[in-house]
Amino acid sequence: MSEQGYVPGAPAVARRPRRKRPIVIAVVAACLVVAGVTWLVWPSARGPVPGTVQAGVLTLTEASELTGVTLASETGAAEPPPALAADPPNCAVAVGPATQAVYGREWTSFLSRSYQDSETVSQHTVTQVLGVYPDGEKARAVFRVLADGVKSCSSAVRTDGDQDTSSWNYQVTSAAADAMAWSATQESGDGWACHRQARLKGNTVLQVVVCQAGDGRPAAAKIADQVAGRVGA
Repeated sequence: MSEQGYVPGAPAVARRPRRKRPIVIAVVAACLVVAGVTWLVWPSARGPVPGTVQAGVLTLTEASELTGVTLASETGAAEPPPALAADPPNCAVAVGPATQAVYGREWTSFLSRSYQDSETVSQHTVTQVLGVYPDGEKARAVFRVLADGVKSCSSAVRTDGDQDTSSWNYQVTSAAADAMAWSATQESGDGWACHRQARLKGNTVLQVVVCQAGDGRPAAAKIADQVAGRVGA
């Protein structure tokens, strides 16, 4: 299972490669709910409407340029999936940072969009998540839930909707009042890791995750910078 925060069969999944190694997929990183995997297209040739969550995310082409990988498939979701089961239970945020365990139900707009280099056997995934709240105070509370939850969990076993389990180790690499970076590395995953960036900007909590067998930190940071620059623009 991809360490993205979704549940198989649900929206916006980034799937890890199905190689001769433990069969798991990567929650943006991804677990999905059975309600509605959506193959996304831009609303018109002119692109998304300015000021919407759709306008905040990078396109498939833009993400490909920043990762140096040709990303091909695209999925998305308009609401966060349910929280994932975690062992220990206090790691629910770490195993599902893009689920309701973090984003809750008080958002006014939500979007997760995942890109992969293949619809079947994926070696690279990029996920962007934006949650918009009624005001900055609510967004700050959500960001604190995310930051505190990740910081309090160094390792966990996550269970997806198919009851498949995978073990992950978490490491925070930087943290501030409005920004955080961390990694999730799969045990016995041949280097498979998901590198995450989270930002608080006004009344928006955004996340970017790049999953691959290698160092996705630079690409995740670049994408997060660009997404943050578009929020509210």
